[in-house]
Amino acid sequence: MSKTLALDVPPARPVSRLLSAAGIAAGPLFLAAGLTQGLTRDGFDFTRNALSQLSLGALGWIQVTVFLLTGLLVITGAIAIRQALRDAPGSTWAPRLLCAFGASFLLAGIFPADPGAGFPAGAPEDRVTSLSAHGTIHMLSGAVGYLALCAAFLVLARHFAALRQRGWTLFARLTPVGVLTGFAASATTVMAFTAGAGLGLLGLSAVTARLTYPARQ
Repeated sequence: MSKTLALDVPPARPVSRLLSAAGIAAGPLFLAAGLTQGLTRDGFDFTRNALSQLSLGALGWIQVTVFLLTGLLVITGAIAIRQALRDAPGSTWAPRLLCAFGASFLLAGIFPADPGAGFPAGAPEDRVTSLSAHGTIHMLSGAVGYLALCAAFLVLARHFAALRQRGWTLFARLTPVGVLTGFAASATTVMAFTAGAGLGLLGLSAVTARLTYPARQ
């Protein structure tokens, strides 16, 4: 890094490794838990069912716990990023937007998705066409949460651009495009939605690692 950039952008502040590790673990934990349950729960079909529906049925408490834990880990990671960025570009709004993303997981855990597409056992075979009150809150919290995540990526792109880290700048700008493309394609296949959501979570883990481990930059 040049002396000019060193003056323009404050150096990264040491971050608690525990906070950083928690933020990095959020995405892999959620996806690994979803994959494991999806492969072992009777009637669940990745081509028809969203991971959110794993909150339903006798074993639904597992996914509810995963939602709540993931939300807390994302918020913890946001705190780590705030510590790391200090007064650098993106230090105010990126953590706030990521906290909103984490809060959306907490709401999704409290208000479960509606049954449908054959899951859980005994649910209608058709996809959900009308939402219950709790299903509506679940859907809206997810939509708002992922929009907040996409906005956070764009804010962090400004941070990477200030450091002239072109690869990470491009990554932070393109990840929201992938997420929103997956969501837009969900009308055709639910797997596109799952892929978009997964991309956002893994992208957040990668960015959290980059920002909170300055020795690796």
